[in-house]
Amino acid sequence: MRISKFCNIREIPYFCTFEGDMRKLFLILMASAAIFTACKPKTFQPRPTIPLVEAVVSDTTGLSALVAMAGNSGAEGSVAIVGEPREGIALARLFQYTDVKDNIDGRSVRDSLPDFAGERLDIILDAWNSPYRHFQDTDSLREAAVLGALAAWDSTCLRNTSDPGVKLLKPRAKIIVFSSPLSSRYGLFDVDTLQQLCGGRCKVFSPVTSTLEAAVGMGAGNIAVWATRDVRESGAYEAAFEAMGASGNVITVTPESALDIRTSLRSLFRQYLASGRPMDALILTDYSIDTKPLLSEIALIRGEGTEEDLAFSRMLSDGFTIIEPGPVLADAVFSYMRKENLFTHNIARPAVRYYETAESSGGEQVIVEAGAYYVQQAYVQDFN
Repeated sequence: MRISKFCNIREIPYFCTFEGDMRKLFLILMASAAIFTACKPKTFQPRPTIPLVEAVVSDTTGLSALVAMAGNSGAEGSVAIVGEPREGIALARLFQYTDVKDNIDGRSVRDSLPDFAGERLDIILDAWNSPYRHFQDTDSLREAAVLGALAAWDSTCLRNTSDPGVKLLKPRAKIIVFSSPLSSRYGLFDVDTLQQLCGGRCKVFSPVTSTLEAAVGMGAGNIAVWATRDVRESGAYEAAFEAMGASGNVITVTPESALDIRTSLRSLFRQYLASGRPMDALILTDYSIDTKPLLSEIALIRGEGTEEDLAFSRMLSDGFTIIEPGPVLADAVFSYMRKENLFTHNIARPAVRYYETAESSGGEQVIVEAGAYYVQQAYVQDFN
C-alpha cells in the first residue's frame, strides 16, 4: 500500500506543510491518536470505518476541529475538486469556462459570464495515489478520500512547486467534488462519517450520485453505465442506485477495445442487449468522451438499416438520453450553491489553483501548490 496503515510512526502521512514546532506537534498527536485507536475496538458508529477516521476524531487538538469547521466558511470558501490528475484537470476546465446558466436568476440561458464567476477553484491532483485502479485493497482508496477531504478543508501555508521559497495560503473548501467513481464507492462513507462525528457540514458531490440522480430525474429507470473494468467491478453505480431506493435497474458495461468510439458504442449496446432490458439512459464515466459521434451513430441505428440496428433501436426507449458526468456535476454544484447562497457574487473570471499530492523527503504525503505551467507540462500534454 502507498498510504500508511498507521502501524509505524515514520509512515504516517500528513496532508499539509507546517512550520517548525507545529509540524512536529501535529505528527506526534497524529501518531499517538492513530496508534491508540487502531488497536482498540471500534465504538464510534454502527458500521466500521477506517483507523484514519478514528484517529482524526480522537485528535481533539487540531484535526477534529478542522473537520468541525468544514462547511462553515460560507461564500468565502473554495470549490475543491479532488481526484486523479486527468479527471481533475478535465473538471477544472469545465468549471472554469462553462456558461449555461444565467448568473442572476439561474435560468438555463447563457449570459456571457462563466457560471462560476468570482469563485475560487482548488484542484487537488492526487498524483501520490494515482492511478486508483492499481490499489489492491479498498481501505487504501478510503484513506485517500479522507486525506483528500482533509487537504481540501485545510488552510495552512503550502509550498509552491514553481517557487519553493514562496508559501501561499489556501482557503478552506466550502464544497468538495470527488471526481472518481472509485472514491465515490469506497471513500465517501468515511468522509461522511468523519463529518457526522466531528460536526462538519461540507457538501460533497460525486459523479456517481449526481449522474444517477440526473437520470432518475429525467424519468430513466433502466440505466446503462459506460465504465472501465475497475469501476464496473466495484459496483459503484449499482450500489448507489440501490441506496437511492429508485425503481429500475443499473447495468455497468465495459465495451470491447476499439479504434473508434462508434464501434465501442455498438459493443456496449450488444452486451446490454443480452440483458433483455430496455435502455432509458446511458451514463458516461469518462470526462473526455465527445458525445457528437455517439449521437450521430444512434441516429443511424434508429434508421434501422440492419437487423442489429433494429434490435438496438427497439432496445432504446423513446426518451433515451446520454448523460455526461462533467456537465451534470457542474449543474449540481451550481444549483446547490444558488440554493444555499454560497456564491461570492464577484464579477470576475473563476480563479483556478492547482495542488498536487506528493512524497516528501521523509516519505510522508504532502500537498504542494502546482503552477499552471507545471500542470500543463506534467499532465495535459498526455491527453490533449
